[in-house]
Amino acid sequence: MSDQKRLFLVDAYALIFRGYYAFIKNPRINSKGVDTSAIMGFMNSLLDVIKRERPDHLAVCFDKGGSADRVEMFEAYKANRDATPEAIKIAVPYIQDILKAMHIPIMVKEGFEADDVIGTLSKQAEKEGYKTFMVTPDKDFAQLVSENIFMYRPVFGGGYETWGIPEVQKKFEVTDPLQVIDFLGMMGDSSDNIPGLPGVGEKTAKKFLAQYGSMENLLANTHELKGKMKEKIEAAKELGMLSKKLATIMLDVPVEFHAENFEMSHPDIPKVTEIFQELEFRRLIDNFTKAFSVEATAETATQETSSEAKATPQETKSAGAGQFSLFGADPSSSKEAEPVSEFTRKTTKTSSHFYQSVASGMATKLFVKNLMNQTSVCFDTETTSLNPLVAELVGIAFSWEVGKGFYLPFPENREEAQELIEQLRPFFESENIEKIGQNLKYDIKVLAKYNIDVKGKFFDTMLAHYLINPDMRHSMDVLAETYLNYTPIPIEALIGKKGKNQGNMRDVPLEKQTEYAVEDADITLQLKEHFEKELGEANTQKLFDDIEIPLLRVLAAMELEGINLDKDFLNSLSEQLTIDIKALETIIYTEAGEEFNIASPKQLGDILFDKMKLVDKPKKTKTGQYATSEDILSYLAKDHEIIQHILDFRGLSKLKSTYVDALPNQVEPSTGRVHTDYMQTVAATGRLSSNNPNLQNIPIRTERGRQVRKAFIPRNEDYTLLAADYSQIELRIIAALSKEETMIEAFKNGEDIHASTASKVFNVPLEAVTREQRGNAKTVNFGIIYGVSAFGLSNQTDLSRGEAKELIDTYYETYPKLRAYMSELVDFARDNGYVQTVLGRRRYLKDINSRNAVVRGAAERNAVNAPIQGSAADIIKIAMINIYNKLEAGNYKTKMLLQVHDELVFDVYKPELKDMKTLIKTEMENAFTLDVPLDVEVGVGADWLEAH
Repeated sequence: MSDQKRLFLVDAYALIFRGYYAFIKNPRINSKGVDTSAIMGFMNSLLDVIKRERPDHLAVCFDKGGSADRVEMFEAYKANRDATPEAIKIAVPYIQDILKAMHIPIMVKEGFEADDVIGTLSKQAEKEGYKTFMVTPDKDFAQLVSENIFMYRPVFGGGYETWGIPEVQKKFEVTDPLQVIDFLGMMGDSSDNIPGLPGVGEKTAKKFLAQYGSMENLLANTHELKGKMKEKIEAAKELGMLSKKLATIMLDVPVEFHAENFEMSHPDIPKVTEIFQELEFRRLIDNFTKAFSVEATAETATQETSSEAKATPQETKSAGAGQFSLFGADPSSSKEAEPVSEFTRKTTKTSSHFYQSVASGMATKLFVKNLMNQTSVCFDTETTSLNPLVAELVGIAFSWEVGKGFYLPFPENREEAQELIEQLRPFFESENIEKIGQNLKYDIKVLAKYNIDVKGKFFDTMLAHYLINPDMRHSMDVLAETYLNYTPIPIEALIGKKGKNQGNMRDVPLEKQTEYAVEDADITLQLKEHFEKELGEANTQKLFDDIEIPLLRVLAAMELEGINLDKDFLNSLSEQLTIDIKALETIIYTEAGEEFNIASPKQLGDILFDKMKLVDKPKKTKTGQYATSEDILSYLAKDHEIIQHILDFRGLSKLKSTYVDALPNQVEPSTGRVHTDYMQTVAATGRLSSNNPNLQNIPIRTERGRQVRKAFIPRNEDYTLLAADYSQIELRIIAALSKEETMIEAFKNGEDIHASTASKVFNVPLEAVTREQRGNAKTVNFGIIYGVSAFGLSNQTDLSRGEAKELIDTYYETYPKLRAYMSELVDFARDNGYVQTVLGRRRYLKDINSRNAVVRGAAERNAVNAPIQGSAADIIKIAMINIYNKLEAGNYKTKMLLQVHDELVFDVYKPELKDMKTLIKTEMENAFTLDVPLDVEVGVGADWLEAH
């Protein structure tokens, strides 16, 4: 093999953008709210290249200021590009600091692109006898490929491919890589805004190159072309030559390749570690120190011989399979290398582990005896369904030591399954053994069907991660890949893809069940060890222990309980809605002068804006049709009756399809009740969300919407529904936190806060406040929390924009401490990257210092809203936990059924009604102490609407 020295030149921005978009669906946000995706992605790629290829020489090349020469040639060059994402702007200084600490040269030249810097250095290094590998996915670099210059391209899904002359010839169908310039010039490049020849795409460009060999030869022989193609190209000869110039990578940038400046040298490990710690790259710190520490490399240096270390990338497809010496560690050690690169995702196939299934009989008894000796155990149920109300146990996995675990398969026969679970009852009901899981609520609900009440301390990794990083996804697969660099076995590998043909876990061979299930328990155990530390670092341990974990039990009980539904009433309501919708259709057709599909945005837009011309310059969507979204129509509704009728039509149609017709189908046959799922890990503010069905979004502002609540009824005639609702809790919270005395006094005196506000803002006696003035004050009171603007207020009221602005200004003059508090929240967010609730729940705001005014404005509104809305969410959670505990301790028959933001709904056993009214109101009003008293309104009725 060749001993020729090798230089690797990294196209910085190409890998930075690639790293950023690799995490776009699952951004890496640290505890300070900084989006570190681009930094993480780039560093993973860079270290991967270093580990795989062990280059002799390396540099990272950046753009600076763009290409002055190309812009001078063609003003629109790259002018179509979107603004650089904020996360990438933040990333670059960090990346450059890391590179400096790693002693890796940064090559950059004002007025030149990285392509030109890499091109120039590649050719200089070639003359010095080096093989150069350009690390970039950008196909433009193919023009530089020669016998000693290669493209080293990252491949989708992992790994790299090397393009030499044969690969370029095959890819572009050329005889010489230099013809890639002609190819790019002919077809143009939309990403760089290079125009190219009109009508020439990839296929035509390859055909022309095969026939003419170059742009110049094509343009000299346009007489041989035919028809419109001939006309187009003859008319665009200058454009063609300009495009070729724009596509040509410059080779005369004023940079110089001096080999000694590009040599790989030992990094400043403490400095790199310090930066990684600031960014919270804990896993990357481990990877980095293992890759570069002398101790680690000395242990595993014999993986390849020194001659193999000089092989080209094509010759070492599996290079980097383990740790190695970067800086001359002793190659005589015989210690076996690790089987996997630190930068390759680990799996069960590449990680040492011991997963064992437990046979029935004596083996199970011995296992349970061992299980009862543990203090902390992770468990995970395998079932026949994602619906815990019908799911049957197929098996349960247990792990209490990393890399080890056990699987108990369950018999299909229900009686035999119950006998087996009885052997495990002492474990599940032990108060002294901590239970660890990912989404424990599901497991608790499954086990409840087997009459098992899971007790003891809980640790739910999904909830822990939600508090640590609320903006990320929290599925086990995502967490394993993010924090453990591990890819779990996908469930599809066992039972197939989702759909009607998906199999059942019971049909999977025991060996595969064991591997899959115990892996889940093992990985969850490892995540627990990781998140335990981070909860403390994010100051959310108390929130986890006192709120989210106790609430998990409460929600499991509520979901298992479900609520009774009056199907007959909904069927009757559906018939009434059909009549109402038909009546609206007739009115709309009359107003429009013709029949059309009202539900079709295109047809609706054509009627309103082409035919009726309701607006001079209507907005259009990206597809070119008129925009008819809710916000646009709402803005026009005050002036055009037909639009209000269309909005009413939409509202009734949605009500009918989403709730009235859908709810009866969501009744669980096994219970006869509706069981919503409450998600603790969705809303970043801490609010619960409701799914399958979503009972929190039932419209209550319209008469028909409110009627849907009439369908929710008690379990039987011995029960009644009770609804308890916090009165204006968010206004009370903001008044208390801002210490706005005027507002605090109004609440303490039991005044109507909206009338009180109107009295002060409009400078009239309280008794003289009109209904309209109170309405406008109410809109401002609630709108302030959400950062309402004069434009927004005028849309929601009958005020002009000028009047709305005057009202908002007067409001702030009336409540100066409120405005000061809101400014303090924004300032705190700018300095710390987050805001927090009264209980310390954080909302990270990564865009709070964005240069984009629109993006920054949204973050500033969240900075004000999140502490208020989040504090209200925290307070009702405390109330739910306290009420549940009182109901359990008192052995009451009354059950808590629903939570809808500031409201709780109960199925109350009638003989307990008097006690319940007092207990529920007292617990809710005393859940948290503020300078403003919390007030709860309690209603009782034969259905939810009547109770509310």
